[in-house]
Amino acid sequence: MTIQASAPPSTKSQALRSYDVADFPALTGLEEEWRFTPLKRLRGLTDGAQAATGTVRHEYADLPAGVTVGRIGRDDPRVGSVLTPVDRISALAYGGAGEALLVEVAADAVVDAPVSLRVVGDDAAGLAFGHTFVDVGRFAEVVLVLEHVGAATLADNVEVAVADGAKLTLVTVADWAADAVQAQHLKVRLGRDAKVSHVQVSLGGDLVRQYTTVEYTGRGGEAELYGVYFADGGQHLEHRQLVDHNVPDCRSYVGYRGALQGDEAHTVWVGDVLIRAEATGTDTYEINRNLLLSDGARADSVPNLEIETGEIAGAGHASATGRFDDEQLFYLMARGIPADEARRLVVRGFFAEVINKIPVESLRERLGDAIEARLSKAGA
Repeated sequence: MTIQASAPPSTKSQALRSYDVADFPALTGLEEEWRFTPLKRLRGLTDGAQAATGTVRHEYADLPAGVTVGRIGRDDPRVGSVLTPVDRISALAYGGAGEALLVEVAADAVVDAPVSLRVVGDDAAGLAFGHTFVDVGRFAEVVLVLEHVGAATLADNVEVAVADGAKLTLVTVADWAADAVQAQHLKVRLGRDAKVSHVQVSLGGDLVRQYTTVEYTGRGGEAELYGVYFADGGQHLEHRQLVDHNVPDCRSYVGYRGALQGDEAHTVWVGDVLIRAEATGTDTYEINRNLLLSDGARADSVPNLEIETGEIAGAGHASATGRFDDEQLFYLMARGIPADEARRLVVRGFFAEVINKIPVESLRERLGDAIEARLSKAGA
């Protein structure tokens, strides 16, 4: 079913949305939404002609009280109720996934331990499609960690429904094997006075393209979107967000930080915020910072604001890409810290603010170790 006409949109609010991959024209790489993405490295995820021959599996330990995990069929009314695909690959994933993984948090449940699930790929040769639905009940509070590991060529959609008054901390980690490819669309729908804090971590994979969208259904919704990514030589890590302020008196903050090292390491960050005419009282800000650790690396950063009303609390954006701050290095070295260790301290400090948003100590330590390993590998 097509939600909008297929004419080229003039604004984000007019973009084509459809569950049918046939409604989306074949990609050429000249489209604004795809101009940074190396389409040939997506291994057939753009053409829609190949059947799924690969699989991914889900692993999780004992679940705390108030949380259940299961599977639902395509006929479940929740599937597609939050997310309507806005691009060809997302539509392909919607049609290709035969069922969805369902994570339910009961209304009023205050879950006292993080819930961790792993998406595991065993083979990058075949295409795999996935669908996940996260349903957080009214006034519930939970921390959910969704990790992606192994080898896969995966197109997947993640729908997140956060009901009135609920609070969700969602941490997604892409720590794929070096040959993995992932194109993911994750959408969050917030109820009245609901809050989501999403921390997106991207370290592994050959090409990872993640598109996150947020919409509000009632006043008082809050969305905080954070990101940490570290691209090595030859990696392409791409992050896009669309925060759609469509009701009054809601808030959003987007803060992504990335580091790059090695030849042809490439990161892309595109942050879109849409403030519709009816969204008076909106307060929003977005910022992206990138640290280039070597020659041959490239970071593209594009913040966008589309504002249809002047009756807002605030709106702004910022973007910065640069190399090491020589003054910081000099300050540390002047106090007897060797150059290599000083560089590591600068990078760790660069990421610390975002990593500390993750309320799982063991995961924070793992990410710190992974970043340290990359710096050591490059001799930083």
